[in-house]
Amino acid sequence: MISSELVKKIRHIEIKSNKLVEEIFSGEYRSGFRGKGIEFEDIRQYYPGDDIRNIDWNVTARHNKAFVKQFGEERELNVFLLIDMSHSNSFGNKMDLIAQLGATLAFSANKNNDKVGMILFTDKVEKFVPSKNGRRHVLSIIENILNFTPKEKGTNLAKALQYFNRVEKKRSVVFLISDFLDYGFEKDIKITSNHHDLVLVRIVDRAEEKIPSGAIFTFEDLESSETFILDNIKNEFNTQDNLVLSIKNYINIYTDEDYVKPLKQFFKRRSHR
Repeated sequence: MISSELVKKIRHIEIKSNKLVEEIFSGEYRSGFRGKGIEFEDIRQYYPGDDIRNIDWNVTARHNKAFVKQFGEERELNVFLLIDMSHSNSFGNKMDLIAQLGATLAFSANKNNDKVGMILFTDKVEKFVPSKNGRRHVLSIIENILNFTPKEKGTNLAKALQYFNRVEKKRSVVFLISDFLDYGFEKDIKITSNHHDLVLVRIVDRAEEKIPSGAIFTFEDLESSETFILDNIKNEFNTQDNLVLSIKNYINIYTDEDYVKPLKQFFKRRSHR
């Protein structure tokens, strides 16, 4: 049974997300992602000027003539939200922002009759929602984000990407939403990018990004519960120095700013590519 408070919160997010989709994101989303997906249609004989990367070498060998694969635009996209539910995202209002962002992306997909699915993960995959379309399905996704209690505290981005690559063979538009406070996932990002249209959405709280100089701080790791002391008397400490995200499809969203602007700018960049 869903509580009245949760119903009210879901409804509020739905109204805000639908308004953004209708007034702002509808055109950018469509032009940014439509036509990016392709499906195999047929095989025909090679003609001068055809892309040699589309040659079907098996058919070519059998017939002793060059044949190429033909592709057509997908009529609908398959969109997946991979959402980091680790304990570090309970800091500040990061989780509220993640819920609103996930809802906006899900409603954008639904507005364009695209399917949308979701994976919620910590240091393991905790929930998998297969992709479907329709308003009721999108509302179910939002409910899952808001009402979900993770079993684990940690983060393992590599495991989440590996799981997705195993279960979803159809080329998809994938939004990986996380604070990226993890390491050792770069290889899996490259693998996923080779098979899917991967977009990294980094959620940042400025209080986590830089630690001011002038004091000795004691911190508790939200995921491991370990405490440590940082002597920061002389120099400012940047917690993101080791973050490596060498990918074009990357969005940086701060919790103290409206997420509409960076999301809209990203959609516009996509439409001009």
